[in-house]
Formats: sequence, C-alpha cells, structure tokens
Amino acid sequence: QAQLVESGGGLVQAGGSLRLSCAASGRTFRIYHMAWFRQAPGKEREFIATITWNGGIPFYSDSVKDRFTISRDSAKNTGYLQMNSLKPDDTAVYYCATMSQVRPAITIGGNYDDWGQGTQVTVSS
Repeated sequence: QAQLVESGGGLVQAGGSLRLSCAASGRTFRIYHMAWFRQAPGKEREFIATITWNGGIPFYSDSVKDRFTISRDSAKNTGYLQMNSLKPDDTAVYYCATMSQVRPAITIGGNYDDWGQGTQVTVSS
C-alpha cells in the first residue's frame, strides 16, 4: 500500500496556473500508474490524467488536454499536475491515486488502489 499526500491547491483567478504535487510513501515500488482525479460539488468524480510510473507516458482527458501536464519524479516518489489556463469549471477537490497492479482501464477510479486526501482548487472568475 502506498500513502499519498497532495499539496499545492489554492485559490487562483481564471487564466492562472497552479502546480499540484502528490508525495508517495510506503510501497512505492508497486506503483504502475499515478493518476489525478477531481470532484466538484454535486458532481461525480472525474478522471483528469494518468502517467506510467516507470516510463512516464501520460494520458489525458479531453477536458484538460493542452492545459494540464502530468509528470512524475520517480526518484523523489512524487507526481505533479501542472494546471495552466485555469477556468472556473476546474474548481474541485483534486485527488491523486496510484495503481499497484497492471489494469487496462486506466481512467476508471475503481482500478486505483490508493488515494490521497485531496486538495481544494478554486478558480475565481
């Protein structure tokens, strides 16, 4: 099991940027994917992006592609989500999650084994 701690959330104006971090500890050698999800009030959890831990290959949802960049520093056991051109619709609690087994459906939250506590991102108009 990996323990995950997100940081970097906050309040930003529309058009601004934030960089979220996800520090992993524990069984980090079992991480195959690290992903970011978000959940806005009254909405379902939404997949944002995921990255293969060893190869660093990213995959994005269409809603954030070209604005957000996922990355990881495996030596530091830390993942990142760089968010640019933020919009009020990006307001949500952002969660990082890790997958400890190889599963094909990488956009499904239920396939991720460990989750952080979340960090609030608020984008004002």
